[in-house]
Amino acid sequence: MFGLRAYVVTRVRHGFVNQRLFSTNHFVGAARVAVVGGGAAGFYTAARVLAKTSNVGIDIFEQQIPPYGLVRYGVAPDHLEVKNCISKFASVAMDPRVRYFGNTRVGTQISVSDLRSVYDAVVLAYGASEDKRLGIGGEDGNSGRVGVVSARMFVAWYNGLPEAQDLHMDLTSHDTVVIVGHGNVALDCARILLAPLEHLARTDITNRALAVLAQSNIRRVEMVGRRGPLQVSFTTKELREMTKLDVDIICDRDLVERECSSPEGHAYLLHKRPLRRMMDVLLKHSVRPEDAQKEKQFHLRFLMSPAEVVYSGGQSVRFQTNVLEGLPESARAVSTNNCVDVPCAMALRSVGYASMALCGVPFDNVRRIVPNIAGRVVQNGDAVRGMYVAGWLKRGPVGVIATTMQDAYRTADALVMDLESGSIRNPLASSTSSTSSTSSIDAMLAQTRVAKTSVSYDDWLRIDAHEIAVGVAHNKPREKLTSVNEMLDVIGCSKDQ
Repeated sequence: MFGLRAYVVTRVRHGFVNQRLFSTNHFVGAARVAVVGGGAAGFYTAARVLAKTSNVGIDIFEQQIPPYGLVRYGVAPDHLEVKNCISKFASVAMDPRVRYFGNTRVGTQISVSDLRSVYDAVVLAYGASEDKRLGIGGEDGNSGRVGVVSARMFVAWYNGLPEAQDLHMDLTSHDTVVIVGHGNVALDCARILLAPLEHLARTDITNRALAVLAQSNIRRVEMVGRRGPLQVSFTTKELREMTKLDVDIICDRDLVERECSSPEGHAYLLHKRPLRRMMDVLLKHSVRPEDAQKEKQFHLRFLMSPAEVVYSGGQSVRFQTNVLEGLPESARAVSTNNCVDVPCAMALRSVGYASMALCGVPFDNVRRIVPNIAGRVVQNGDAVRGMYVAGWLKRGPVGVIATTMQDAYRTADALVMDLESGSIRNPLASSTSSTSSTSSIDAMLAQTRVAKTSVSYDDWLRIDAHEIAVGVAHNKPREKLTSVNEMLDVIGCSKDQ
């Protein structure tokens, strides 16, 4: 797909963008689908629908100007291979049956009810834009100290998300950062904090983030989890990447060996071969605290739950130590009521993302998902006509991009099945008269001012070409623009915010 990308960039640079790709003239009588969210779930759903039926028009609504969601703003900058899916998403966006409306906030600028009134189907794929809190005293800071910072926002900051650029953090008052959580996001944050600048400078991390990291005094990252080594959520791949850095990996090796060799642990690992391999990697590359010698250290701690943030002559996170009860697959952390204080410049919480409710959409406030059966949104046990959900909003914030792809495909298959049965066709969206089926949609977009404030995929390609050109000049894949105004300047227009 590299040829497609090179073609797109060349066409934009020379001013020959094919406006047909962004025309409002869709096929008369085609089914019309609105996708809320221009990330992986939204694009994979659109790709599957396009592949399964030709007589369809899809409009993708995304609150950011750039498309691709967490592929752009969540994937670690040194994981460029994970971003290869962008080529597929670009081919979707360039399909003449697709329109892209960036810079459009569904729920404020335009409602779900507005969309449902003119589309045959609405797919909710806006992901999880909040994070779970620790719920401890001192979490929000005290007397100028930052307290606990969202790892989600830290990731967004170094990846260039405009609204994360003013993130209040501290990388200089102490040599340690505490990360609460044992998942891949936590490991990404630890790696970025400990990686040499020359390693990061070859990635698409922003120059602004590089400048801040260049002044960092962080030499030690303590990554803390409430349960044991057999319950961690990160992957072997992420752990291996940490072993490639010039850092000491420190852990309680006796605990790891004991958990792996116990009768229950041994039986559990027989059925969890990836976890077995990961424990082997950890034991091979880790040292005991007393044997650490390198300037930078990554300390993987187990059996500790955050209790409060203490502000006394600096900042510390106070943890209660735990013991495990039950079998490894369902082990429960039980407090011993003993405490350990870990001094730090700041702490990051990385204990999970959370989706937000949208007006007019059923929502499970406990599971923080849109209730559904096979991707069809349900309310009080009944399917809501023409409403679908995909991605983290459908199943919760778990899995990798490949998981999201398969999940989105299942939602798309259900949608196409319903379209083909005729059970969800909207008379306004599917008009076969001489007036195009887009007329009611475009009238609604004009009335809600989306047509005036939105950014097209054509506009995005100009931004994309600019970022790549600047990046090449600095020996980087791209240099991301980090403010809305910068992006609007590149496309030569002003949009109401």
